Amino acid sequence: MKEGKFMSTIIKKLSSRKLWAAVVGIATGLGLVFGLDEGIISTVSGAVVAVASVVTYIITEGKIDSAAVKKAVEGVQNAVEAITKEGE
Repeated sequence: MKEGKFMSTIIKKLSSRKLWAAVVGIATGLGLVFGLDEGIISTVSGAVVAVASVVTYIITEGKIDSAAVKKAVEGVQNAVEAITKEGE
């Protein structure tokens, strides 16, 4: 597997809300097993969900922006090629 595709797959998996929901579930369960205060468990769970949401949003918006820039660059390249062909 190419390095770029591997990293893309890893980032996609790390931005999965299902993964972070599972992590919160495991952390909550472990916290209860070890007798942590419910307030601490709620705070940590909320923080994990909030961070996961923000990271997912940032990654998604980055991909959208990247696609828009790529499309703009292709448009400029096509315009340059058209102008160059007219000048010949």
